[in-house]
Amino acid sequence: MQNLLSILFYVRKSKDKNATHATVYLGITYQGKRAEASTMRKVQLSKWNAKASKVNGYSAEAKQVNRNFEIIKNRIYDIYQRLLEDEEEITAVKIKDEFLGKNLVDHRILKIFEDHNLRMEKLIDKDYSYRTLQRYRTTKKHLTNFILSSYKADDFRVKDIDIKFINSFIYYLKTELNLSHNSALKYLAYLKKIIRIAVANGWLEKDPFYNLKLKRQVIDREFLSKEEIIRIMEKTFTIQRMEQVRDAFMFSCYTGCSYSDIKKLTKQNIIKGIDGSQWLKLKRTKTKSLSSVPLLTVPEELIKKYEDFENPKGLSFGEMAALTLQVPRVAILL
Repeated sequence: MQNLLSILFYVRKSKDKNATHATVYLGITYQGKRAEASTMRKVQLSKWNAKASKVNGYSAEAKQVNRNFEIIKNRIYDIYQRLLEDEEEITAVKIKDEFLGKNLVDHRILKIFEDHNLRMEKLIDKDYSYRTLQRYRTTKKHLTNFILSSYKADDFRVKDIDIKFINSFIYYLKTELNLSHNSALKYLAYLKKIIRIAVANGWLEKDPFYNLKLKRQVIDREFLSKEEIIRIMEKTFTIQRMEQVRDAFMFSCYTGCSYSDIKKLTKQNIIKGIDGSQWLKLKRTKTKSLSSVPLLTVPEELIKKYEDFENPKGLSFGEMAALTLQVPRVAILL
């Protein structure tokens, strides 16, 4: 980065030969082309070190001025790095204008949300699961309807988002969508991540979530009893797809695998352990951690059931369950 971009501070003397101070200028050179801007800081000519581009001495004033120049330099590098990551055209003038705020864009929250989702979509099965992307898309949909309903607008300036906006969104989720407290907080968590992107990029000066303290309500979850699991296993379905969904669910119950884990299973995930029995070895979708699960009788029987199962598309039970639940991604054959 430093080979392509160079940053220099220098003084430009006034026509007054008796002047003891001069303004420090910033010189930005990229690929041989240069742009200049004033730092609006004046220094004593007798203390200016042209070779080191800083003020000599250890006084409080000298330290403050030099620290300010370091901040400016770091800001320039940050702008350059962002332009690289966004694959934008880079010029010395563009970097300078960005630094001076001439390229400020009136950023909107839904546009930021959409850009984030498009980036995430390209990282499915690498850094994110498809289910996570779905949650971000649903949050954006709720936020879009909220802005339209509350502000009669198709988007909202991110710099205007404050605690009032957030509390109004929570109220909307609970009243208009009739969501529970915990469900509303889930959508709020995804909005919070988008807001932090805006803060990190300097589009929003303060994080409106900083002093917001919302706690999840403790809920006593009910678990299926052994008798209920047996009833599900023995249930006869007249609709074949419902049977496939049931089988995928039972496979999950007996292996501890999530639905997203089941969808991506292949025969290569089934190995023979040192104890002679079959094991399921996989990388968890959510945690990215390796996991080894012993295959009990029920999941083994389910694998055998669909091993030679004939259907027009040759889909496994995990894939067919995905289609049944309208998940537009299919896995490799189990």
